[in-house]
Amino acid sequence: MNPLLLRKFVRQALAEDLAWGDITTEALIPPNVPLRAQARAREAGIVAGLPVFAEVFRQLSPSILVSFCVCEGARVEAGQALAEVVGEARLILMGERVALNLLQHLSGIATTTAQYVAALEGLPTRILDTRKTTPGLRMLEKYAVRVGGGVNHRYCLADAVLIKDNHLTILAAQGIGLSEAIRRARAVISPTLRIEVEVESVEDAVQAAEAGADIVMLDNMSLAEMRHAVEAIGRRALVEASGNITLETIRQVAETGVDYISVGALTHSRDGLDIGLDVVG
Repeated sequence: MNPLLLRKFVRQALAEDLAWGDITTEALIPPNVPLRAQARAREAGIVAGLPVFAEVFRQLSPSILVSFCVCEGARVEAGQALAEVVGEARLILMGERVALNLLQHLSGIATTTAQYVAALEGLPTRILDTRKTTPGLRMLEKYAVRVGGGVNHRYCLADAVLIKDNHLTILAAQGIGLSEAIRRARAVISPTLRIEVEVESVEDAVQAAEAGADIVMLDNMSLAEMRHAVEAIGRRALVEASGNITLETIRQVAETGVDYISVGALTHSRDGLDIGLDVVG
């Protein structure tokens, strides 16, 4: 994670929750009351976001001490302690919700990603995320995918060329086909960048590979079509499968021979891992 972006994001999250202070805590809890609390998992999963959790309390006060009970990326069971927070009760309570929201959210993504990765055990196919992320949270969500064992696709629109159906439809209206679109993109981008093309037929997959695409994305194809496309492309390009792929179907998709499978559900359809902050001592 970019530490500058992390600090900025946490600062904004705290400003949102503490817009005019914490009137409940300030009304009930006197200053300088000490508190020791532990973040505990209430269900099994993969932990992601411990550095983000700690950053919340660091920004509230350098006097708050946060220690980790497990390593980032650890698989934990229900009831297991994840981190301990020691400091002034007022400040810890002010940061509790923001810290837990982020830890739960990122751990949920890491847990879901790990499930998809486990479904492909023994196969070379890798799991990719997408840009279907929560606005403002992309850096953290893609970080959580990596913690869960997945691989990041493009972080932003400048990372690589991805020629999609809308691009091709607009170009087709101007008399420009798929091969020419790839040629035009190659002529203007850095030679270090990849070109990926989204296709919906085996014929277009072959055409994209022949035209020099680095990656061919097979969008919403049947298993038979994917298998045919992989064979027809050979090793002229890497192959990615995408579109309505679930835990129940992902191994069958991988067995068609694709190199990557992109799964939007890693970041846009996940549940947070249930984690609470309990007073101890």
